[in-house]
Amino acid sequence: MGTAILGAICGMLGSFAVLRKQSLLGDAISHAALPGIAIAFLITGVKDSNLLLLGALISGLIGTFWIRGITQKTHLKSDTALGLTLSLFFGFGMLLLTFIQKQPNASQAGLDTYLFGQAATLLEKDVWLIAIVAGIALLIVFVFWKEFKILLFDPEYTKTLGFNTRFIDILITTFIVITIVLGLQTVGVILMSAMLLAPAAAARQWTNSLGIMVLLAAIFGAFSGVVGTGISTIEGNLSTGPVIVLVAASIVLFSFIFSPNRGLLFREIRFRKNRNNIKMQKTLAFMYGIAKTHENISHPHAIKILNGFQGFSKKSLQELVDLNYVKISGQQWSMTQEGFNTAANLYDQQITNLHE
Repeated sequence: MGTAILGAICGMLGSFAVLRKQSLLGDAISHAALPGIAIAFLITGVKDSNLLLLGALISGLIGTFWIRGITQKTHLKSDTALGLTLSLFFGFGMLLLTFIQKQPNASQAGLDTYLFGQAATLLEKDVWLIAIVAGIALLIVFVFWKEFKILLFDPEYTKTLGFNTRFIDILITTFIVITIVLGLQTVGVILMSAMLLAPAAAARQWTNSLGIMVLLAAIFGAFSGVVGTGISTIEGNLSTGPVIVLVAASIVLFSFIFSPNRGLLFREIRFRKNRNNIKMQKTLAFMYGIAKTHENISHPHAIKILNGFQGFSKKSLQELVDLNYVKISGQQWSMTQEGFNTAANLYDQQITNLHE
């Protein structure tokens, strides 16, 4: 239940991160949360998941506003700010973890589980917390749907309409940070960005509608959480977080190949079909040039005369026969009236395009 809800909310909010071209933001925030976990443990001395996640949230928000400050106050691009924040915070967090391991109560820490996650540590109260946050995030998305949508596709127009773009941007980013922090216990610091982005990247291949994309991303995320948890439970020795990410990556790979509009397979099929259509049209135009020199357009001609034409192929000739543009009798071909009229229209259109 916990991984399913987490996957759904990650897919939903990850859609906005992907469309805003902030894919690295999830990676930077998840790494920025690590020192917050370590500092919270050093201050309290107990491994309370709520306190550790609170520290991660504060640290993640600091990292987020650090990134915003760098991009707004300096000439550095956002990718540079993300890279700097990611490496700085993660390095500081690893330094603190090393320090904690040398402390007398280090055996009670177990903070290294936050690096790759450990879903088995989820308690019922953790699942309730994830569910409540997911419900609030869903409500916020529903209430501010119009503002989120217009900000995604035309920020300048959003300003002219009088919307507070800064508030909307901070609202989206804050919930992304909260979602990432909630997922640290399950997926871990290193893999959390994949959990946020993979379902959204997969959903983007199937639709051009924002609403459908968000819904599909939530479904893909929930499916990854359930199946990944199931596989890790059956096998026993597999970590849940990495398995969930691998399931999500499999969905992305499947979407990249088999989605009807953007998939590599259907793109190749369309390319080959268009190439064959062009060959067929060129062959028809070549035959039209021969047929129009005779008073009788159905005058038969030897097929071998087509062999000197570069675009000719037996497949294109057969397609012309199937379309009733051409008739074959033995080793001779003749053009039908329908084929002659179609070729004449294509020829006139090409002449028009050349003049334009």
